[in-house]
Amino acid sequence: MVEPNASLESGVILRGNTVVRSGAIVDVGSVVTDSTIEADAHVLPYSVVTSSRVGPRARIGPFAHLRPGSDIGEDAHIGNFVETKKTLVRARAKANHLSYLGDGDIGEDANIGAGTIFCNYDGVTKHKTVVGRGVFVGSDSQLVAPVTLGDGSYVATGTTVTNDVPADSLAIGRVRQENKPGYASKLRSRLAARTNRPK
Repeated sequence: MVEPNASLESGVILRGNTVVRSGAIVDVGSVVTDSTIEADAHVLPYSVVTSSRVGPRARIGPFAHLRPGSDIGEDAHIGNFVETKKTLVRARAKANHLSYLGDGDIGEDANIGAGTIFCNYDGVTKHKTVVGRGVFVGSDSQLVAPVTLGDGSYVATGTTVTNDVPADSLAIGRVRQENKPGYASKLRSRLAARTNRPK
């Protein structure tokens, strides 16, 4: 069902029991199956939404993939090349770039940095990641479920989180950088010598 004042742009495909509410825009090339796009939401080009809900004024894509069980709250953002599965993204939370968010609960006003991964599967069982309200997760972080990030906590860029993070705490877990002056040319010489060895 498509309500009055909703917009479907060229190449959009609606399948199954899909509802597009008034004022919503489903942009070029998007495929929506068994899902609800709430009022004034915008599904940007070439996004795929399956068995999910996109809340009022939420912004999805371009090139986003909402897999079954995704529930995107009002004014939330799921950006380009972000994939969600069985995840609740609460109001005004953002995951704008290149992330996988599976089996999660993301609190209001949280920010999920580019390249963040919810490591939800241990090879046997799926586990849940809970991100509290107002949490900031830096780019290229891995959250190894089951894990909870308390309200207002901060995860430093490049961190692998394996334990719960208390509210208002900073989690940082990465190797300290070490610079070795003059070593790059030595390394190149050694690698070149190895490459030129007879086989």
